[in-house]
Amino acid sequence: MTIVSVSVEHLHRLEKLFGKRPVAVLAAMQRALGTSGRTVLRALSKLGYLTSYSHAGRYYTLQRIPSFDPHGLWFYGEARFSTHGTLRATIVILVKQSAAGYTHQELQQVVGLRVHDTLRSLVEDAQIGREQVQAVFVYVDIEPERAAAQLAQRRKAQQASAPVSATELARDPSQVIDILVAIIHHPKYALSRIVAELQSRGKEITEAQVEQVLLTYGVKKTAHSRSRRSRPCARRPPR
Repeated sequence: MTIVSVSVEHLHRLEKLFGKRPVAVLAAMQRALGTSGRTVLRALSKLGYLTSYSHAGRYYTLQRIPSFDPHGLWFYGEARFSTHGTLRATIVILVKQSAAGYTHQELQQVVGLRVHDTLRSLVEDAQIGREQVQAVFVYVDIEPERAAAQLAQRRKAQQASAPVSATELARDPSQVIDILVAIIHHPKYALSRIVAELQSRGKEITEAQVEQVLLTYGVKKTAHSRSRRSRPCARRPPR
């Protein structure tokens, strides 16, 4: 088999291609160089390159191009790149470096991909650990001492954010507006009925939060009207 050597012209064409678009697939590079995939890969090796951790490594970029975020990640369109290499390697590093571990949803947001199967595989292979904290699973370092520190930090953070009911409500204008509008529309509703009305519309609001809005904004509720059945019957005068 004849092996085509990588020429200066190959490198020039490749750099020109990446100068126009920072991410490319193998087929586009083959067309640009007019050569085989193997020759393209040899040229990439001379320039220094990265493959995406998304799309089974289909996308390529030069090492000098990405501006990585603090997690070591760089996104371009649908392509995802990491200084750590593959998705598996990236997740292991992220989990190890995390102060309080990661939930499935948190990791998914960070890496920009579905990670459920990868997480399960990493736990099965003892690459990372998994512990339940309240109602969610938290993925932590496989090393027990480090995992304990991460879980302690996670529980501490959850405790600090526990009294969210009233304090956070006052900082969320949309919830405040929802409550005030409900009170205006239903001035005679009891607090529990206001809450039920809001929850029926998918609003995650508690009675304590409604009370906090009433106090904060000085709203006075109209006394809850009694139903006809609850009113005492007036005695008829004797005939």
